[in-house]
Amino acid sequence: MLRFRRYRNYVFFAAVVVFLLYRVTQNSEQWESVSASIPHSKAPPKSSDERGFGLTNKQTQPGPAKSDTVLASEYDDPRLQLKEKTSKEPEKVKIPNLKSTTGEDDAGKFDTPNAATATNANKSQVRVYDKEEAAKTTTAPLLSIPNKNVGQGAKGAGGPPGKGVHGAPGAQRANTQSATTTIHWTKFPEHFPVAKDEIIPLPTGKPKPMLPIQFEFNKEPAQVREKRLDRLAKVKAEMVRGWNGYMTYAKGHDELSPVSKKFRDPFCGWAATLVDALDTLWIMGMKDEFEEALLEVEKIDFTTSQFRTEIPVFETTIRYLGGLVAAYDVSGGKAGGHDILLEKAIELAEILMDVFDTPNRMPVLYYNWKPAFAKLPRRAQAGVSVAELGSLAMEFTRLAQITKENKYYDAVARITDAFYEWQERGTSIPGIFPERVDATGCNRTAALEIAAKEAEVEKLEQLGRQAYDAKTAKDSKSKAEMGSSQGKSAKEETSHLRSRSVGTPNDDGTNKVKIEHNGEEMYAPSKKAISDNNDLDQDATTVNDRGSTSVKPEPKKKKENCVPQGLTSGSWSSNEQYSMGGSQDSTYEYFPKQWLLLGGLEPKYKTLHEKVTAAVKKWLLFRPMIPDDRDILFSAKINTQGNPEVDATTEWEVTHLTCFIGGMFGMGGKIFDVPEDVEIGKRLTDGCVWAYESTASGIMPEGATVVPCAEVNNCHWNQTLYWQYLDPLYETRMEQMAEYEKQHKDWRSHQARKAKMKGHKNLGTAASGQGASAGVVDEEAAALRTGSGSAGIQRRAPPRPPPSRGTSADESSSVASSRKSAQVAKLEDALDINSSSDNIVASVNNDVDQVPLTQEEDDVEYPEPERPMSHEKYVKNRIESENLPPGFVNAHYHSYILRPEAIESVWYMYRITGDTTWQDKGWKMFNAIVSQTRTESGNSAIDNVLLPNSDKKDEMESFWLAETLKYFYLLYSDPNLISLDEWVLNTEAHPFKRPV
Repeated sequence: MLRFRRYRNYVFFAAVVVFLLYRVTQNSEQWESVSASIPHSKAPPKSSDERGFGLTNKQTQPGPAKSDTVLASEYDDPRLQLKEKTSKEPEKVKIPNLKSTTGEDDAGKFDTPNAATATNANKSQVRVYDKEEAAKTTTAPLLSIPNKNVGQGAKGAGGPPGKGVHGAPGAQRANTQSATTTIHWTKFPEHFPVAKDEIIPLPTGKPKPMLPIQFEFNKEPAQVREKRLDRLAKVKAEMVRGWNGYMTYAKGHDELSPVSKKFRDPFCGWAATLVDALDTLWIMGMKDEFEEALLEVEKIDFTTSQFRTEIPVFETTIRYLGGLVAAYDVSGGKAGGHDILLEKAIELAEILMDVFDTPNRMPVLYYNWKPAFAKLPRRAQAGVSVAELGSLAMEFTRLAQITKENKYYDAVARITDAFYEWQERGTSIPGIFPERVDATGCNRTAALEIAAKEAEVEKLEQLGRQAYDAKTAKDSKSKAEMGSSQGKSAKEETSHLRSRSVGTPNDDGTNKVKIEHNGEEMYAPSKKAISDNNDLDQDATTVNDRGSTSVKPEPKKKKENCVPQGLTSGSWSSNEQYSMGGSQDSTYEYFPKQWLLLGGLEPKYKTLHEKVTAAVKKWLLFRPMIPDDRDILFSAKINTQGNPEVDATTEWEVTHLTCFIGGMFGMGGKIFDVPEDVEIGKRLTDGCVWAYESTASGIMPEGATVVPCAEVNNCHWNQTLYWQYLDPLYETRMEQMAEYEKQHKDWRSHQARKAKMKGHKNLGTAASGQGASAGVVDEEAAALRTGSGSAGIQRRAPPRPPPSRGTSADESSSVASSRKSAQVAKLEDALDINSSSDNIVASVNNDVDQVPLTQEEDDVEYPEPERPMSHEKYVKNRIESENLPPGFVNAHYHSYILRPEAIESVWYMYRITGDTTWQDKGWKMFNAIVSQTRTESGNSAIDNVLLPNSDKKDEMESFWLAETLKYFYLLYSDPNLISLDEWVLNTEAHPFKRPV
């Protein structure tokens, strides 16, 4: 009994242990997640005095644990969960080193940051941003971790640590266990790295002497100065109002919606307007607002976005990277002490550098930043725009000059080399490039041909393997059926066949298997060739149970067929478009500006520019026909199938984006000493001024067309020709009107005869004593029709009534005949007509001026012809309904989105020529824009510039503060402010310091 109780205790104890082990197993996953979420302790970051500027949380916090990469990938793409979990060791997250680059100024040529030159915190005027305003996020899905502040201010101002990881502005979330982990961009090793000894370095040497661009302004009279300063103050007032509206209703977001007082985030939510306007704030002397903006800049986290999964590389480069670098330059560079600007520029540049990691180093222009996609190899797209591909050069070049990092210049120099090679190779219009570019680096046509050939070879290989296996199987079967008397010879023959593997000589001396296919003899490749072509190991060839040798390749990843090529037309159709407008503009703008930025040390940019201007002069420039014969120019768009001398069609367009070209020609003409180009620049700029002056709102439409003159130097207004352009079907319309006039004349003639006939005496209209009233006569006359009857008048019997019930057909015929005779007799008596035709003819001859209508003619109705739309009426209706200004053929794109290109060229013309009439023209433009776009909190795009008071679109693009108002301000500022001989501006009006 005691023994039994002892065993029972053992059983009970074992059950308890098993239960506890079970519980521990169930909870192990939870314990693991808790332990993984506890951060590792690291050394504290350097103080603000040591670093000189604040760091974002991304830079101060330790790198994520290995498991973080898996979490980010799984959250980003659930399809990759299994693959990530089964890997032996997840990739370690690599955060780029974003410390400032140290170095000394190089004889004043370029500014170089130096972390050692920290700004004294006591001298800083920067306020530490409110910790409640910092963006918040969680780092683990199961724990509520306290937020941590970031940095100590833009210029290293002292203060307690703040809190929070910088997420997207305004995207604060409660810290709960269900909160999701924010996904951040991660730096992965490059798939197609450039060897260090192959990196293209910045040009070295002393910058070449440059011809001056700006006019030598003299001291202005007091009255002129007072007028200029008054205009300057009004421009600044618009900037102050717009900036305050943005900071009040959209701070931290990309754009203000100035009508609804809300915000938009089309550019990843990285405060586009704020970054874009930094240098404008400094230039206009708004230093307090500048310092406040730097606090917001510090909060931006370029490694994540809740608004977009793809970074628009072109827009991000010109607005963000250009804005940060320019703000760093204008605020004094390294000496200015605003190191946060350079730090953020490098942070963004490191992300953008990943877009160049392609086989041919051409960039991916819409970059998916999430780790699950960023880690994959990629190739540049086909069909990208010229502007997006070629307008990255200035921003990366200036960053390379500041940081002394050649990798930034290498990235864009390769794009320039590709354009240069393409220009030398030739395009359909030599010198300029089609709107769409194939940047893949692969010849698609050649790749398709190779793929077809490979498929054919693969088919032959398959046939060869099948034929060989069938032959060896047949021989093996024959061997089994042979008798003992033939055993020896069969063994010898079989041995011979088995020893002849694929690749040994055949009877005809070949080393391949002979195949008969469709009556033709073909030879499959040898075993070795098959093995080599399919990248198989030696054990890929196996011997089956029946003794036959067969090749069984393992599945393999299909290799990409890419026949290398340079840049080429990327249009999927045969049509190519060439212009200076949207999707092409800024690439051409950057050629002379890059030459300036590099101090003239890279001659390729001069060559590119000179060939572009030559092509524009030959193919695109035209003079429009306008009422006052004003001598202006515009740039057209050409469509061609590849042979423009034969098949080119031209769109005589007037687009706002193309208005930059006046400044480009003017500046290029000055630096390359081409006076003709300066004059062309004046006329191009004045063309855009005319477009502003022509509309009811005083603002140029986004896009329109006009009538070209056949000769630039012989151009006069022709109303007829203008109307013909307004009505492309004017010839058809004129033919329709001529036919209408003819038909209408016949109708009037018919109506006149009919009217006369109604008053004829023989119809009794005037004989009241004839014994028969007019009504009776008309009724009887209507009964007469041509047919059998008297010789003089053809009479047609009226329709027979249906026979009454009980009446035979013969009886009905007899009744109808008698009724007809009575009616005829009655009508003859009424009209005094007898059976003699002579009497009738005599009666007619007695009144030849009133020829009676036959009864048929009298009964037929002739409707009046419908009048078609005349050419004149069509044109007048179009002008009125579309509100077309004189000289405009159409204005289908009639909006205005606060664009700067027209005032940009006006500013260039004033600075280049010194002619104050450009200031007067610009002032008319400014007043028109402000009066039409002003809202309580800013300025809004409008829907239709052809109307005096258009509806507003509730959009304020970041370039309103970054470009448009900056150009207006510089038009009335002291000419030495941002002198063209010291600065060069990117396509977003961000000034970069030129080397001296």
